[in-house]
Amino acid sequence: MSTGPSLRVRGLRKVYPSAPPVVALDGADLDVHPGERLAVLGRSGAGKSTLLNILGLLDTATAGDYDLLGVPVAALSARRRDTLRADALGFVFQASHVLGHRTVAENVLLKLTTARVPAGRRRDLVDQVLHTVGLSARTHALGATLSGGEKQRLALARAVVTGPRVVLADEPTGNLDDGNAANVLHLLDRQAAADVTVVVITHDPRTARWADRVVELADGRLHRVEGRP
Repeated sequence: MSTGPSLRVRGLRKVYPSAPPVVALDGADLDVHPGERLAVLGRSGAGKSTLLNILGLLDTATAGDYDLLGVPVAALSARRRDTLRADALGFVFQASHVLGHRTVAENVLLKLTTARVPAGRRRDLVDQVLHTVGLSARTHALGATLSGGEKQRLALARAVVTGPRVVLADEPTGNLDDGNAANVLHLLDRQAAADVTVVVITHDPRTARWADRVVELADGRLHRVEGRP
């Protein structure tokens, strides 16, 4: 396993054209290493989602350098970016985006299908990941019947079933009670223990206390938070 950073950002800048232009990121620098749990704080509108979208290859920077797993992202074609995103990244959002008309197993199978995982491996991977997140007993339940905590665990199962090297999570505990939030953070712990890099955008002080390192996005730049909320 490489000892270099999984994510390396230098001078990242993102400007949205408007009148006047909106500067969401203005020279952000960041290194995040394998197995690290990083929490990113910031007021609403500070650019946290913009940063996550760029790290997740869902958006492009206006300027600056971003290396993902040692690969300079700016040099990649759109097709290569899509492949790298599918192979290397897992996403968890505050809104779990669980498909209510599909079963728990079908929600995960759909991720494996879109990731082009061979059909012969899919059922075993589904069973393994649902056991890991504690949803084996809900395999055949429709997504619409799950509780909020169950939906977030299913969202995490979809994010990690393909074995990503980096997990990016946007407010994964924001709508959860203490018990369910602890379950989600425990599942993210298991990813970090397997050398997966975990980056969490959060307003939740429980998540900030859980992280190995906390940074705050302010004025388009990232600043280390020495104390914990």
